[in-house]
Order: sequence, then C-alpha cells, then structure tokens
Amino acid sequence: PPPFTGVWMGDSKLCAIGVHCGNHITSHGLALNCCTDLSWFEHIVPCGLEGKGVTSLSHELGQHVAVSHVLEPFLDSFQEVFDCTLVSSEDPG
Repeated sequence: PPPFTGVWMGDSKLCAIGVHCGNHITSHGLALNCCTDLSWFEHIVPCGLEGKGVTSLSHELGQHVAVSHVLEPFLDSFQEVFDCTLVSSEDPG
C-alpha cells in the first residue's frame, strides 16, 4: 500500500522492487515470491517495515506455484508493459 514500493496483498508484500546507486553504477531488480519458505521472514523485519508481512503466490493461491510456471508469463507481461524486448544471454546472436 502507498507509500511502500512493491506488490502487496493487504499488509503482506508479494513482490519487492529495489534500486541501488553507487560508484557511478545503477542497478535494479525485483523478487517475486512464488514458492518461498516464508518462515525465514519470521527472523527479520522484511524490507525494514515493522508490522508488515511477506506472502507468496503459493500461499495466496493455496497451491504450489513454481518459478518455472510463472517465468514465461511474467517476462511476456514485462515486455508488454515496458514496450521492450528481453534478450537472454543464452540466446544465440
């Protein structure tokens, strides 16, 4: 929920988005929790946000959701939203 970044299901973060700038280099990334072991988050304050939780697609849907099941539709949607073409380092040429 605003003003927090990421994708949220109520008070629980499903996807974290981050940007880091340093030494004239900018890097960015995201983490979509598909089938994450959520028990690890009991030992930390996720993203430094007191009182907020973390969730996963598997938890929210009540069934196992593997990364391999989500990857292709996620990348397709990413290309559509950002009007770009993704290239894998494994792709020839």
